[in-house]
Amino acid sequence: MSISGIESVGFTPYVPPTVAPAGASSPTGGSSGASGVGGFGDLVLDGLDRLEGVQDRADKLAVQAATGDLAAMHDYTIAATEAAVTTQLTVAVRNKALEAFNEIMRMQV
Repeated sequence: MSISGIESVGFTPYVPPTVAPAGASSPTGGSSGASGVGGFGDLVLDGLDRLEGVQDRADKLAVQAATGDLAAMHDYTIAATEAAVTTQLTVAVRNKALEAFNEIMRMQV
């Protein structure tokens, strides 16, 4: 299957933002700090914003499908599946981050 026509269904592939090295200044002008926590926080916020956008699009298409204004039902099906998969991925990443945090907290100094 060719992916050259994927733009026609409105799918925008996720392109992760670049992360500046530790100690480098962030694009907003502030310093990200030596630990790079600011970069991770920015990645999390960006991911949550993208998740919200995907879910909003699926919700809008669901309303259009329910009211009969949607010309192609497959657009809603694709958007709903994309929203479900994105939500599952976000929850999995959150769970892994919590596991890592708990592991760090159990370390003895």
